[in-house]
Amino acid sequence: MLTIDDIRAIPLFSTLPDNELEHLAHTCADLHLCAGEFAVHEGGERALYAVVSGKMEVIKTFDGIERTLGWRLPGTIFGEVPLALSSPFPGAYRAAEPSRVMRVDAQRYYVLAAASPEIAFKMGALARERIGGLQGLSAEPPKARVTMIGSRWDTACTALRQFLARNQISYDWMTPDAPEVTARWPGTCPPEQDCPALRLVDGTVLSRPATRELAELLGLQTQPRLAEYDTMIIGGGPAGLAAAVYGASEGLRTVVLEREAPGGQAGTSSRIENYLGFPNGVSGDELASRALQQARRLGAEILVTRSVARIDVSGRSVHLDGGGVIRARTIILATGVTWRRLAIDGFDRFIGKGIYYGASRSEANATHGLDVYLIGGGNSAGQAALYFANHARMVTLVLRGDSLEKSMSRYLVEQLRGKPNVGVQLRSEVVGAHGDTHLTAIDVRDGLSAEVRRHDCGGLFVFIGADAETEWLPEEIARDVRGYVLTGDDVVKAGRWSHSRDPYLLESSVPGVFACGDVRLSPVKRVASAVGEGSMAIAFAHKYLQHDAR
Repeated sequence: MLTIDDIRAIPLFSTLPDNELEHLAHTCADLHLCAGEFAVHEGGERALYAVVSGKMEVIKTFDGIERTLGWRLPGTIFGEVPLALSSPFPGAYRAAEPSRVMRVDAQRYYVLAAASPEIAFKMGALARERIGGLQGLSAEPPKARVTMIGSRWDTACTALRQFLARNQISYDWMTPDAPEVTARWPGTCPPEQDCPALRLVDGTVLSRPATRELAELLGLQTQPRLAEYDTMIIGGGPAGLAAAVYGASEGLRTVVLEREAPGGQAGTSSRIENYLGFPNGVSGDELASRALQQARRLGAEILVTRSVARIDVSGRSVHLDGGGVIRARTIILATGVTWRRLAIDGFDRFIGKGIYYGASRSEANATHGLDVYLIGGGNSAGQAALYFANHARMVTLVLRGDSLEKSMSRYLVEQLRGKPNVGVQLRSEVVGAHGDTHLTAIDVRDGLSAEVRRHDCGGLFVFIGADAETEWLPEEIARDVRGYVLTGDDVVKAGRWSHSRDPYLLESSVPGVFACGDVRLSPVKRVASAVGEGSMAIAFAHKYLQHDAR
């Protein structure tokens, strides 16, 4: 417990009368931290902290890399900037050694400052000084972690750019004929046959690397640390990340396998307007980034560029692509869905060369001044249209239906109507694609007149619904005709349940194997419901581990 002498030793409080010191001693938190423990995380609620003993490290994450900004020694304080700006903490404070920290909540500080103008003056001066330091950091030109040279129409280059963007790795991309190549690429420029070529910030140069090789060099985890886990989550979308957060927070040894990047399809959304707790909306990658940080902080392992070759349900063994086996006491399927493909002549040869399934946000900058088209009338198409409208000359939604309102949320329809460079072609469909090395034009057929017109096209993005890709699952896990995993009562109705108890709500036909999110047979396909199901899957996994697992 804090004493008057502990608090008086802190210069900010040294002139306070004994009655104020006594009140602080009885109302302030006394934090005893081990080395590596946090007094407050980045984004934490505002409060005033004072170091009683030990040493605190000030850290902040820039572009996925943790940087040390300074130290706080006994007698020093932190929290003056959040209190001055009524904002969350811009950085985190972690104990570098066993430390003791005093915490004064915001309301108590404001009462103290009102009664002691000297404290308010000192805090204001310190806040101005440290805000200036933060401004200096923000003014530093960002340094890309990867510099890439590659053709826009090279599918390998496209795949690498998408991988970097989705994993929130900053990169600087140039085409081989760009005039700035010689200035921005140290040494001899790579020949075109070696492109895409990448130079990492440490000087390492790679030619057409596999994503897993690149991930490992960038410090992303691709290998499990353990041979066995309490729960393995396959898929790193909203459902999988929610399961990871709840699993790790409840003490389960938790690992997530993600074949590309955390976030799933939601991670490509330019704006999610109706997610609870974000009144101004939130981008899919920001939501995924926050969830990823939260899961890792709680102890979950997130493996990227890893997919499952097969599952041995009898031995609870998961065989990874490229070799390696992990044993899991419970398995949670959160693999989501994949975009349906269009069977149109010419489409396949332009995939990644002007035609993209889903929202390829990394392509947005390349659409400046061009006309782009989106196929589909759902919310995903609407969100993408709003995003591309900030870059392209004209964005046109093409859909077979006769009204956007039938398939898209009203708030999106209204926002699209307010964009002067967004158009809609109803009762229409794309029937052809043209170009030499890349897409340059598309044919659109009017459903009423049957007339086909050709349009210049700088990019075509397809949103025509999605299906589950679960053919890799073992036969023991029951699915419907479209590949969606049956759970709960649907397993019983299908005659695929033989256990002595009833299946849990999210349990598949194999006890201890659960499904959540879009891959599960359910009429509801929302980010919020996926997050809810991810947390519920952990609750059922706990029940299974307590009562069924041997």
